[in-house]
Amino acid sequence: MDQPTAAPQSASKLPIPRWEFIALCAALMALNSLAIDIMLPALQQIGASLGVENENHRQYVITAYILGFGGGQLLFGPISDRFGRRAPLVAGLIIYVAAAAAAAVAPSFATLLLCRAVQGIGAAATRVIAVSIVRDTFDGRRMAEVMSLIFMVFMAIPVIAPGIGQVIMLFATWHWIFVTMAVGALIVSAWSLLRLPETLHPEYRRPLTVNSIVGGFRIVLTNRVAICYAFASTFIFGAMFGFIASAQQIYVDIFNVGEMFPVIFAGVAGVLAFSNYLNSRLVGRIGMRRLSQSALLLFLVISLAWLVVSLEMKMPLWLFIAFFAGAMLPFGALGANFNALAMEPLGQLAGTASSILGFMQTFLGGILGTLIGQAFNGTVTPLAAGFCSVSVAALLMIFIAERGKMFQPQNPPVSGHVTDLH
Repeated sequence: MDQPTAAPQSASKLPIPRWEFIALCAALMALNSLAIDIMLPALQQIGASLGVENENHRQYVITAYILGFGGGQLLFGPISDRFGRRAPLVAGLIIYVAAAAAAAVAPSFATLLLCRAVQGIGAAATRVIAVSIVRDTFDGRRMAEVMSLIFMVFMAIPVIAPGIGQVIMLFATWHWIFVTMAVGALIVSAWSLLRLPETLHPEYRRPLTVNSIVGGFRIVLTNRVAICYAFASTFIFGAMFGFIASAQQIYVDIFNVGEMFPVIFAGVAGVLAFSNYLNSRLVGRIGMRRLSQSALLLFLVISLAWLVVSLEMKMPLWLFIAFFAGAMLPFGALGANFNALAMEPLGQLAGTASSILGFMQTFLGGILGTLIGQAFNGTVTPLAAGFCSVSVAALLMIFIAERGKMFQPQNPPVSGHVTDLH
């Protein structure tokens, strides 16, 4: 049964300009992307250095982080609804920096995985609070537009992070990759402390009691629209995690791209960044539902064609890139809009709602991505099959959320662009 809560009014005027607000939120979320993408060129060396014999087990460096990141969000959501956004964010950033520094001197693979899980827990605060402060300030199509712009800036990290990792590996050992993460987090921490305002209105703070937390979780989990769009987002992000986990093996082991791996990875990430920009321009006119549902159908068609071709022939690199980049083009209209649609009816529970949505995307999506990644068999077929399967599952969730009525314009249009926040 749906139990929507009233959305809060827009937060008081933020004392920073719109571009800085977007850039800061993107930087917070980018710490998560940095912790994953900068590692990709170093997985072989980490495995060799720490005695990892099974090549697929190198993926656990990514998986351990994702699982910690997903689980930690359930903790930071209710805490941020009680104490506001700034204090929990600072705590999470401290954990992130300490864990990254510890990983740099990890003596064994097991210790490294533990540090990565703890680092993920710290990073959970950045994701939960970045989404929460956007929801504190915007709703409806405006939130989708702002989230798209944040994702566009955020996607700069996947473009450059593998290249940074590759450069580090040319002049130093993999240990310095974790030092780089810690330094990056310290810079973002200072920026946040100096410039990020508190966006949670005092009247919307919730007590940190068992009844309040359970009640908040119940409201989120019993809202049909919110939970179905959360599941749809989870399936889609699961496919992305599956690609990230197996990207190094696909590009290096199958296609032998060598040191060109970061360049090719950056090119496809650039398509995704452009897709998010395009979504930010279109969502105000077309609407979140029409745009995201149409994009999902296109995503499904491309994934199905990719799967069929991969079963019929040994796919050359150019064709793989064409299919994958084609799938990324509608992807930008899925992540931001699905997030906004899931958060839309839960304004007074932004922290809790963001934590549950984030947990599903990263923990459950991470498990799904691990299954896709571990299915790697020396071909691109398991990845194509994973993309196709999650598309069907996401479409089913949306069909349930909308009671079978697809492509319905249920949000008021945005007049013009998002206004400055100062």
